[in-house]
Order: sequence, then C-alpha cells, then structure tokens
Amino acid sequence: MSILVTGGAGYIGSHMVYALLDRGLPAVVMDNLSTGFRNAVPSAAPLVIGSVGDTAIVEDTIRKYDVDAIIHFAASTVVPESIAQPLAFYRNNTANSLALIAAAVASGVRHFIFSSTAAVYGSSSGASVKETEMPHPISPYGQSKLMVETMLRDVSLAHDLRYVALRYFNVAGADPQGRTGQSTKSATHLIKVACQVALGIRPRLDIYGSDYSTPDGTCIRDYVHVSDLVQAHLQSLTYLQNGGKSRIMNCGYGHGYSVLEVVESVRRVSGSDLPTAVSDRRPGDPPAIVADTTEIRSNLDWKPAYNSLDVIVSHALQWEKTLHERK
Repeated sequence: MSILVTGGAGYIGSHMVYALLDRGLPAVVMDNLSTGFRNAVPSAAPLVIGSVGDTAIVEDTIRKYDVDAIIHFAASTVVPESIAQPLAFYRNNTANSLALIAAAVASGVRHFIFSSTAAVYGSSSGASVKETEMPHPISPYGQSKLMVETMLRDVSLAHDLRYVALRYFNVAGADPQGRTGQSTKSATHLIKVACQVALGIRPRLDIYGSDYSTPDGTCIRDYVHVSDLVQAHLQSLTYLQNGGKSRIMNCGYGHGYSVLEVVESVRRVSGSDLPTAVSDRRPGDPPAIVADTTEIRSNLDWKPAYNSLDVIVSHALQWEKTLHERK
C-alpha cells in the first residue's frame, strides 16, 4: 500500500512527501513539473510526471503502486492570476480534480485528503471564521476550491470514499532540516518576498493597501508553518484510516498578524533593513481572515510545533539563504 501525493514536487507537496517518508510510509509523487521541481522530490519516492487530469495515468499509477490514499495538492494558487485567468483555474483546479476523484472512485481508493483554502470564506470581519460559516469566495481561486469540496461531498455520499478537506490559511516557512522550501522564483508569498528583500535579492517589499479596516491599515492573516500543516495531513490520514467520517476543517493557528507585523518580524530575525513601498490594493484580498481551530483540535491529534511568527520567518529566511547560495 502507498500514498499518492499529487503536486508532490511543489512547495507544500514536497514537505508532505518528506513527512510521509520520515514516518516510514511509502509515497509516490505525481506532478507535471509546470511549477514543481524534480529536485524537491526525495529519491526514495517514485516520481510520475503527468497531470492529475489524465485519468489513464492516474489509474495506472494507482494500480502500479497499490495506492490506497490520495493527498491532493496539485493546483494553481495565485489569487490575482485567478482573477485575470479564471478559466485556467477552473480547468486546473476544478476539472482536473474531478478527473482525479473519478479515477480514485474507479480504482477503489477509499481515503482522500484535499488541499482546500480559507479563500472559500471570502471577506471576513476580522473575527475568526468557523467551518459552518457560509462560503462566499471573492476570487475564482477560492471558488475553484469550493467546487472541489462540493464534488467530494457528493461523491462521498454515493461511493465508498471518505475525505478530509483542510482549509489552509497562510502557509509559510520551510523544512526545519533545510531539505525543501518555497522555491518558485515568482512566488508572491509575503514572508518569502520579505525575506528576499532582507537578503538584498529584491529591492523592496510592496505593501498592497494600507487603508484596510484593520488596526494598522494592512491585511491580517493567520500564518501557519508548512511543517505543522503537513502534520495535520498525517493526522487526517490516521483519522480516516481509523474510521473517521468525511469532514472539512480549518488549518491555521487561530491568531493573525498584519503585513506590518510580518515586516517587523523579518527585520527582527534578519537584523536587516527592509525597504517597503505602499501600492494599490490587489483584487481578491480580504482585509482579515483568521481560523477558528476548534474543529481540527477536537478531531485530530494535532499539536503544532512551530506556532511562532519569528520561527516561521527564521526557517523561511534560512531557506532563502540556501537558494541564494546555490546560484
């Protein structure tokens, strides 16, 4: 038996593969390498190069590696891009996920863990959001993920497939052992970009909007360390294997930081200046969104190990140094 990790050559997916192997669990990766990196995949994990939308390749991989669970990360994730290119996001995130789920059902896979997003909630008042809150995505990215949640709900009622959909908040940081991290050159993640500015790789950090209805006028987000996030996936897998019912859960720490607070953390950890410039708001950015974590803490044995903004920043900064030194 093995676990199929789609998008396993990407940022979060590669951390997931290492976490599975660290637990002695066999993993196989499927990635089309459009945004992922071959060298991010551990040598102990077979890499199948292909799209999750290719049902024949998925079914062949499930048979060949005796897959009994799927952890699905493969997706397009940049919110502003989704507004400019909605059809591309519906194709890659929604249509391809439909094909993957269909292949899982046809092949008898019983456990499915889906990488969803807090973007399904849309704008928030700043109070923490519960899973029972009515979704109202304000971007095609969030809508594309919500559509997959809907498909999983309906499929699980009709077939022997149980799932956990984890609604991520803002994932950041890097593997504490330095094995993998966010490697996309054009990545828009705030903490990654801020670390690059601190290292002199970028000239400045653009702050998109300073007039939001938040205490300092900048957006507030719930930042979760990528290693804690993948541990939530491992716990979700155990939960399903032990007979847990299909469930949607937030994955965040339950407290938020503003853009300016992140800037100060990067300055503090790096000991470097951090030039900033205020720019216009980006489309699709809610003022604040923070997780209510009651559900995940009630149903999983999830004990975050890196619940500290400075720790998240320090691991991200070290990874950026590693990438810079490789050049």
